[in-house]
Amino acid sequence: MTTIKGPAVFLAQFMGDEEPFNSLEGLCKWAANLGYKGIQIPTLDKSIIDLDVAAESQTYCDEFKGKINSFGLEITELSTHIQGQLVAVHPAHDLMFDVFAPKELQGKPKERTLWAIDQMKKAGIVSRRLGLNNHATFSGSLLWPVMHPWPQQPKGLVETGFKELANRWLPILDTFKDNDVNVCYEVHPVEDIHDGDTFERFLAATNNHSAVNILYDPSHFVLQQLDYIEYIDHYHEFIKAFHVKDSEFNPSGKKGMFGGYNDWKDRAGRYRSPGDGQVDFKKVFSKLTEYGCDVWAVLEWECIIKSPEQGAREGVQFIKDHIIEVTSKRFDDFAGSKDEIDQNRLNRILGI
Repeated sequence: MTTIKGPAVFLAQFMGDEEPFNSLEGLCKWAANLGYKGIQIPTLDKSIIDLDVAAESQTYCDEFKGKINSFGLEITELSTHIQGQLVAVHPAHDLMFDVFAPKELQGKPKERTLWAIDQMKKAGIVSRRLGLNNHATFSGSLLWPVMHPWPQQPKGLVETGFKELANRWLPILDTFKDNDVNVCYEVHPVEDIHDGDTFERFLAATNNHSAVNILYDPSHFVLQQLDYIEYIDHYHEFIKAFHVKDSEFNPSGKKGMFGGYNDWKDRAGRYRSPGDGQVDFKKVFSKLTEYGCDVWAVLEWECIIKSPEQGAREGVQFIKDHIIEVTSKRFDDFAGSKDEIDQNRLNRILGI
């Protein structure tokens, strides 16, 4: 068994134009003052980290890491959720996802994909330069528009989609493997990897590539009505990253899982701050600890009601309260025999 590390916080939802959220130094000071020990770092904003420079310069990476360490913080993982998303975009989503691409690539889906793949490869190199073993990302999605199809899916469509998804990711996965870094896909609605079955499809399509792993976030499974505890039983060996985020699912006679195109506050499924939703985090932390999942507990704030500032303040203690310090002894050791027992005595105890 392994004690989960933490508390840590994903910076993406807290970055902004006002101090202390408008600079890496400000974010580090803010997180450290709240009591966080680690930060997960998004990589799209060059004012936080420049992947292009970092991939070429160990000095840049050493200075970047040193700056963060100077606040008493560790880097848990780098995040390329946006770049990973852009590795695979269905044409139906091109216009919406263009907002994530550099301006010169907007309206150019093929060039945008090549840029995203290049960014992902650089993230693998930079992770190694920073001494990181795990990396957080999205898989992207070629198949989501046909998830609940009408008319029926043509035979072979899903297999073709996962084959193409794997083909785009294999060069990235090879780069991560060469740098001894795990790619942890956040299992998430709208991504082609959104549950256990789709993770297995992707894993098979990549010929069980050793770099393919999981970022576990139970909030997404509540919204899908999937057993998020049993999920750990199935996939614990792949879980290398962990988001602490809560959610709730309250269906009615008018709306259910698909949401009815409602705004977040009016949906049956809503993300909440940890402790305010329906996730049983005691069971989650227990399972992850029991299976020896060597992960950071990273707060991801996404709540339709509570402010990010309050969520971050409360999240520190919430994670601390749920981290289990693994025992080094058994509760009944006091009653155990301290002497070596020879085979003759064992036989006598058994009456044989």
